[in-house]
Amino acid sequence: MPEPSAPPNSSRTGLAPKSIVIWSLVALVGAAGWAVLALSRGEEISAAWMLAAALGSYAIAYRFYSRFVANRVLKVDKTRATPAERLDNGVDFHPTDRRVLFGHHFAAVAGAGPLVGPVLAAQMGYLPGTIWIIVGVIFAGAVQDMVTLFFSTRRDGRSLGQMARDEIGPFGGAAALIAVFAIMIILLAVLALVIVNALAHSPWGVFSIGMTIPIALFMGVYLRVLRPGRVTEVSVIGVALLLLAIVAGGWVAESSLADTFTLEPGTLVIWMIVYGFLASVLPVWMLLAPRDYLSTFMKVGTIALLAIGVFVALPTLKMPAVTDFASRGDGPVFAGSMFPFVFITIACGALSGFHSLVSSGTTPKMVQKETQIRMIGYGAMLTESFVAVMAMITASIIDPGLFFAINSPAGVVGTTVQTASEAVSNFGFTISPDQLAKAAADVEEASLLSRTGGAPTFALGMSEIFSAVVGGTAMKAFWYHFAIMFEALFILTTVDAGTRVGRFMLQDTLGNVYKPFKQVSWKPGVWFASAVVVGGWGYFLWVGVHDPLGGINQLFPLFGIANQLLAAVALAVCTTLLVKSGRLKWAWVTAVPLAWDVAVTLTASWQKIFSADPRVGFFAQRDKYQAGIESGQVLAPAKSMDDMHTVVTNSTVDGVLSALFALLIIVVIADAGRVCYKAITNPAGVKLSEVPHTESRIVAPAGLFPTAEEKAELVAAGLGPEGGVRKDGGSGEAVPAGSGSK
Repeated sequence: MPEPSAPPNSSRTGLAPKSIVIWSLVALVGAAGWAVLALSRGEEISAAWMLAAALGSYAIAYRFYSRFVANRVLKVDKTRATPAERLDNGVDFHPTDRRVLFGHHFAAVAGAGPLVGPVLAAQMGYLPGTIWIIVGVIFAGAVQDMVTLFFSTRRDGRSLGQMARDEIGPFGGAAALIAVFAIMIILLAVLALVIVNALAHSPWGVFSIGMTIPIALFMGVYLRVLRPGRVTEVSVIGVALLLLAIVAGGWVAESSLADTFTLEPGTLVIWMIVYGFLASVLPVWMLLAPRDYLSTFMKVGTIALLAIGVFVALPTLKMPAVTDFASRGDGPVFAGSMFPFVFITIACGALSGFHSLVSSGTTPKMVQKETQIRMIGYGAMLTESFVAVMAMITASIIDPGLFFAINSPAGVVGTTVQTASEAVSNFGFTISPDQLAKAAADVEEASLLSRTGGAPTFALGMSEIFSAVVGGTAMKAFWYHFAIMFEALFILTTVDAGTRVGRFMLQDTLGNVYKPFKQVSWKPGVWFASAVVVGGWGYFLWVGVHDPLGGINQLFPLFGIANQLLAAVALAVCTTLLVKSGRLKWAWVTAVPLAWDVAVTLTASWQKIFSADPRVGFFAQRDKYQAGIESGQVLAPAKSMDDMHTVVTNSTVDGVLSALFALLIIVVIADAGRVCYKAITNPAGVKLSEVPHTESRIVAPAGLFPTAEEKAELVAAGLGPEGGVRKDGGSGEAVPAGSGSK
């Protein structure tokens, strides 16, 4: 098949002298940051250098590499109608303002991973994780998101699994469908479990996050019915109400209503299942899009303020650039060598398979113009990567002794500040019992010991930075609890969007058996598929919450590996589509990150399945605790024989699922390779499921702000800067895009 011709919007013009100077300065800032990080030899350096390296790299990558991929590789076409325009039904397909959709997409993909993964990876030192976060997102994560979004948009918003079935074939496609759906259920359960753990017994967090739902409903009705297209107005109102909800949460926590909003974990599970179902079945404009857009203000705003705080307070990186655990592989936070486990642990901050589900789920059904795919797909992933960099900073600016006391399990550091101080000294770091007690008292917590999972460490680091700028030590407790609530809100938007994506995926799959399910807005199919998805992750969430060891032991070990294996499926599908669509010379854009991801994930899977070290291998851990049961011994961290049996069961489940996931991914990649070889050797026989070109009637900018060319086009169409739908020929009445009118 011949390579697609250049679209009418592609630009090959060179840079003006002024632009050359500006981008050269940006490159120098990034290079200076990398030089300081790489050349430090044990001395403490300012965290601002890490920000300089990240921001300089992101700017260069977005301006040049993402533009190259969008215009030269994908050849996005502004004259081509998207499925949101052609199939607009006001429920799932709905052309949405690019700014709102950027907010929805970012909120949907940015969950626990960029907050938690880098914190845990800091065990190896700040440098390995930082390199992977920045380099990985530029060449792997953001590329995966953008390319998947492009190909799904060209196929009426088909899910990743269905695209695999259509383009790779029934055998590899079936393996992909099973793997993608099973992995997604596990991922959603883990994300939901982190939320439940953060909100349990927290009236402030429950009230503030609960209020985002009615606020989002109001915004949806305002933008759809009351003031169509008035994005700026509804943004100001929504942000004001959100800030009020955050402040009011503190009032509620100190009032007689506190007991009403103090919920047990089991109660939160039920409410989350109900919310997940409603978010999946309600029209996308009513709850999901405005809620995610609203959440984005808090997410991006808080992270931006945190970055400003770093430049103002100039905290130093106290964690070594590379720790001894990187070479020994016996770290207390997680066991395993730097390769592959740093890359598996960080996951979402650099490359996340979960993103491909959103990029082939809700987002492609809402894109106004193909030209906006670059900003939404690549830009949102860069933003999430920046969140991961901030998480690495928060973990690295606190005392390493405190870091390991917080993130090591109780079986390692004990339950008192004295035992924790002694244990930390064995790691090669020092912290006194008084320092541990003071750190907890500063944030008004009884103890910070063994607060594993990464979220408390991020909150503590955030409180250090914010209190250094505003309020001093007296405000540390406020900022710490604000950060805990912020993290819960950050993650919840991923669960609701993920549930809707799971519904689309299941409907696509069932549609292969019973065709009405293919109609994604067919009410019986919507309700049935939504119930199955929330029932699946709800079951694992319920089991996790009531697990005697805390639940995270059962689910989290699978999270990183499963997420990266899912990325391998997405990159394999994207590579196959590049080859089949005549873009063979550009296939390296996704094939290179695919090769790296496969090497990392299959190595990690092999070690987690077959390692003889009980700290690493699932089955070795199972054998150790089974031997303990047979000899009548209770081994830490278990406290009873029931706990021992739970560890055995969880380890067995983890091992079996890891083997199953790895096997399915190998099948998908092998079948994709077969299809690519066939397409290269017999291009005339290639068949694509791409929807034919239909002329678009929507005129809208590609980025946040319209260019001079776009402004002229908008004026000619009689539209304002927000864009809209024009009559044929560009004359007549113009309607704001995203208002629901056609």
